[in-house]
Amino acid sequence: MPNNIFYTLQKSSYLDEKLQAYANSDCYPFHMPGHKRSAKLELPNPYSMDITEIEGFDNLHHAEGILKEAQMRAAETFGAKSTFYLVNGSTCGILSAISAALPRKGTLLLSRNSHKSAYHAVFLRELETIYLLPSFTEFGISGSIPPAHVEQALQEFPQIGCVFLTSPTYDGVVSDIQAIAGIAHAHNVPLIVDEAHGAHFMFSKKFPSPALRCGADVAIQSLHKTLPCLTQAALLHVNSKRVDTDALKRFLSIYQTSSPSYLLMASIDKCIRFLREESTARMTEFTQLLENFYRKAESLRRLKVFTPSSCPPESCFAHDFSKILVSVGKTGLTGKELYDSLLKTYHLQMEMSSGHYVTALTSLMDTKEGLKRLSAALEDIDHKNRPMEYGEPEHLLTAELIYQAPKPAMSISMAMDQHTETLPLKASTGHISQEYVYLYPPGIPLVAPGEVLTGKLLRTISQCQGMGLSVEGPSDMAGRNIRVVKM
Repeated sequence: MPNNIFYTLQKSSYLDEKLQAYANSDCYPFHMPGHKRSAKLELPNPYSMDITEIEGFDNLHHAEGILKEAQMRAAETFGAKSTFYLVNGSTCGILSAISAALPRKGTLLLSRNSHKSAYHAVFLRELETIYLLPSFTEFGISGSIPPAHVEQALQEFPQIGCVFLTSPTYDGVVSDIQAIAGIAHAHNVPLIVDEAHGAHFMFSKKFPSPALRCGADVAIQSLHKTLPCLTQAALLHVNSKRVDTDALKRFLSIYQTSSPSYLLMASIDKCIRFLREESTARMTEFTQLLENFYRKAESLRRLKVFTPSSCPPESCFAHDFSKILVSVGKTGLTGKELYDSLLKTYHLQMEMSSGHYVTALTSLMDTKEGLKRLSAALEDIDHKNRPMEYGEPEHLLTAELIYQAPKPAMSISMAMDQHTETLPLKASTGHISQEYVYLYPPGIPLVAPGEVLTGKLLRTISQCQGMGLSVEGPSDMAGRNIRVVKM
């Protein structure tokens, strides 16, 4: 690749040209989507296939023909009682599932490390929230949700009408869904699982058991994240009658576009056909590549690659090892510096960087060459950087520091309906936020509307900004001001 490739990628003001330049480069994608731009996946000219609801092609919102059959195939493939195509990503599935499971102003038991779409459902349905805080791991990432915490919450708050968890997390951490489903059902409430990052679990025993198999009532999966499918393509699976299917359909018709893309739906159907025909051989090859990578990573002396063996089960019940997490360890780097080095020097595009680590997302479409390039780059960085004299630096931001226990003062919907004023972030201590602040990715709130902005939280936000992490949410795109509830 020429040395000026990043200039080449940046100089065009036309998106199609910039996408083509990236596709033509040797920059390897350790990011979504799961098809990894593979040349083995063929698609004709998309303009020649782009249609609307014409004769013979069915209607997603009133499926009676080919789309009904396609969704039935998907349900059979993933072991669901019924399955719905999602063309607005897992976001619309999460919005629909929460909306269907609870009446307006109901109470939701929500894992705090949930995607922002779950919080948007809370706002739209004016729900009250009770949060489940994840454990933390020695590696510095958020861990699993302890089943005992679910039991305690359901006993203390009998008004809870639904439990919503994210498993796996963006980092691949899985909670004990079977135990949590049993607890939820004993209290006669449904369990919805955001399994957006776990659509591949069904196709190899090397991965954790999928949520449907563990008793989840509804599971939402983003095919595009870890499988060969176009971006925005996702599925919503129903596994019981605890969430009304008619209500789900009604909300899907609200939150999904009325003009669903037939290209996206064809991508879903093709992906499922691919899985039914080729997943066994592909998954065997893929998991072997991963196992080889992790064996090589054991020789790293300064960088540290996450493995669940370093965590007790109560902090990490299980882990999806297709999510490769690389800590800066004792290199003296920050997560953003490691991310930048992998991109600019080795032309490896990671999925994300956090305070002290980077994430490489892999899928069954990754190649032996790609994993070898990552191994070689990490070995090179490991050798180039001198170890810290007294161990790992204390200034690095871990998940435990970034994601602090919230201090709610009012509900999300109530806060967003109040009169507002705009303050400098540094002068907003003690005020109630009317906006979200989150790192993107993964889109988990550091603070949500209705919560108090503490001095510790504001220092963390400032630290994240200073490290070059992507802090989003406030209407002030520069990130210097925030809207708060007017006192």
